[in-house]
Amino acid sequence: MSNFTEKFKGLFQFIKSKSFLKNVIIAIVSILVFVFVLQWWLGVTTNHNQKIQVPNLHKMSLSDVEQKLEELNLDFVVIDSASYNPDYPKKSIIEQDPEAGDFVKEKRKIYLTLNPSKYRDVEVPNLNGRTRRQATTHLRSIGFKVGTKVTWVHDIGKDVVRGLKHNGQKIEPGTKLPKQTTIDLILGDGNGY
Repeated sequence: MSNFTEKFKGLFQFIKSKSFLKNVIIAIVSILVFVFVLQWWLGVTTNHNQKIQVPNLHKMSLSDVEQKLEELNLDFVVIDSASYNPDYPKKSIIEQDPEAGDFVKEKRKIYLTLNPSKYRDVEVPNLNGRTRRQATTHLRSIGFKVGTKVTWVHDIGKDVVRGLKHNGQKIEPGTKLPKQTTIDLILGDGNGY
């Protein structure tokens, strides 16, 4: 037991010594200096407290967006084009992330979605032999408008589709037309034999 007591006394003497106290003070000061330098370095490299307000880019052309974001030291990436929206100019910004008014740091990427230059093309289906109601429902469901200019042809089936027209010209199934195009029906009059 006396060996243990002597070691404990020796440890206690060492803790009370000037060299131990000096080493503890040096360690504490070193840690404080390190933390201070680290905080300063992180503040500089991460642009701490720097805020750039994201502008509203909606309805702007890509060239105007590029100029505007370059002035603010921001980058952009075009991620997609959405479904055509006639309320927006062609090839203009329809969505952005982050939103207008958000605060970001310089060199932040703004993700943009463009308005296509026209509606997406859709293939005209083969509706021959379908009823007027079936044809109208099908055309509307795939994005076409059904016109009011019905052409009647001599046929045994009343209100049965016998063709389709666009701008007064007969169109064949498989023809591609932009969504929202108006298609007129060619229907049987029911007077044929």
